[in-house]
Amino acid sequence: MRHNLIFAFLILSFLWSCQPKDTKWKGQEPIKKVSTLTRPIQYQLKKTFAVGNGIFLSNEFDGARLNGVALTGENEVTVLITPENTPINPSPWYAFKIWSDTEKEIQLKITYNEGVGHRYYPKISTDKKNWVSVDSTVYLADTASITKGESPKLCEFTLSVNSDTTWVAAQELIVSKDIYKWAGELAENSFVSIDELGKSKEGRSIKYLQIGNPESKKMLMVLSRQHPPEVTGWLAMKAFTEELCASAKLTEKFRDEYCIYVVPCVNPDGVDHGHWRHGAGGIDLNRDWEAFNQPETQAIRKFMQEKVAEQGKFYFMIDFHSTYEDIYYTIAPELEGNMPGIVPKIIQAMAEDIPGYDPNIRPNGVDAQRINSTVSIFHEFGAEAVTYEVGDGTPRELIKKKGELTAVNLMEIMLEN
Repeated sequence: MRHNLIFAFLILSFLWSCQPKDTKWKGQEPIKKVSTLTRPIQYQLKKTFAVGNGIFLSNEFDGARLNGVALTGENEVTVLITPENTPINPSPWYAFKIWSDTEKEIQLKITYNEGVGHRYYPKISTDKKNWVSVDSTVYLADTASITKGESPKLCEFTLSVNSDTTWVAAQELIVSKDIYKWAGELAENSFVSIDELGKSKEGRSIKYLQIGNPESKKMLMVLSRQHPPEVTGWLAMKAFTEELCASAKLTEKFRDEYCIYVVPCVNPDGVDHGHWRHGAGGIDLNRDWEAFNQPETQAIRKFMQEKVAEQGKFYFMIDFHSTYEDIYYTIAPELEGNMPGIVPKIIQAMAEDIPGYDPNIRPNGVDAQRINSTVSIFHEFGAEAVTYEVGDGTPRELIKKKGELTAVNLMEIMLEN
């Protein structure tokens, strides 16, 4: 029966791929204004689950998301993943560790509450550093969902376990501790410093990097991890920032002329709690850039206001995110900020640098509500702004290349203006 289901899934996937369709994803619907007043969240019960037959699972680590476990067969384990609260974007993050008294092969099912579909392809690791995707031949989806073009309702795969820990996660597990370790290593460069610009809802540090000339009147702002599961966006931001710190004539000239501020983890509470979308205040931080009800957005806005008052202008802002496929959300082309035209030039240069790359660009409307970072920062500070969304499944080497090329093209184009 299982082999029949797998075969059916593969056939349906093939037929679906053969259907004529617009190859470019349309992107999300225009975002709507919602209340960003603090709402309750449901904290996970942190524990080690002894499910039976010598099998154990645990969510006792930062970034974990595991809400329930059951032994549903002799060597079949079913886990339940639920969000921090609702309503919420369909980004069902999961991360847990699993082991067994004796070596065995188990069937692992990842399930969700009613109305939620599976999004992130499972990845496994034995050291929490090196991750591999589960072999597609043992991935099983709800075939009824595939025929409707919906997300599968569950994920099932075979996993070999033993007394050593195996980590299972939606994406690479990169929490605030890892992010700030990386930032601290960059800060060993003489032209980089690290400091705190504020605290999160639960009092975690929101740190920033200052790169380049601290006296420059020309500034840039870089943001990442407003949404906890969006690891591919963080990886692109990492490559982008490292390229700005590279040893080369271009980067040295750029750092002499510009001052770059990087906030690599806007939402440390959500990241460390393994949230699907929200901060500890129970709301989407990227909808709070007009009301500023949450401490994270308040802190970044205040920081930028202070830098403008004492230093100069923000000429560029990029906010790194993740979604189903690569896409750029830009400001309406009719609107001009402090350095008009640089965003489309950067994106066009990317298309020229990567063979076969046709960037997916979705401009905001002229009257777009100022509730997300890109639109809000453009209108308040005049920074030419873009949200760069990196696909969930984009190959990691390609993510790195795109991050690096974005930085190179940015530097070349801004130095020409």
